[in-house]
Amino acid sequence: MVSPPRPHLPIRPLWLCRTCAAPWPCATARLTLLREYAHDRVTLLVYLGGLLHDAAGQLHTLNPHDAPEPTQLFDRFLGWALRRPASDSPAAPQP
Repeated sequence: MVSPPRPHLPIRPLWLCRTCAAPWPCATARLTLLREYAHDRVTLLVYLGGLLHDAAGQLHTLNPHDAPEPTQLFDRFLGWALRRPASDSPAAPQP
């Protein structure tokens, strides 16, 4: 019997993926989140912003001298979700 795939959820307060041990959100978690929030990008960004807030505090508490920089955390939690696929971009203005 094949067991169902394990969800790629974070281990708090380390913010590593429970399944693959990559920094969360790992690639699989990102794809899952994009699929779950495909029709509501704003809600995805609000959700990720809350997680970014939690992670920043928890990671700083764990290791205040070697916690990720704010820009690294922003890119990790929100930056990837702000990028829109080329097919979703408005057409470039014609000269």
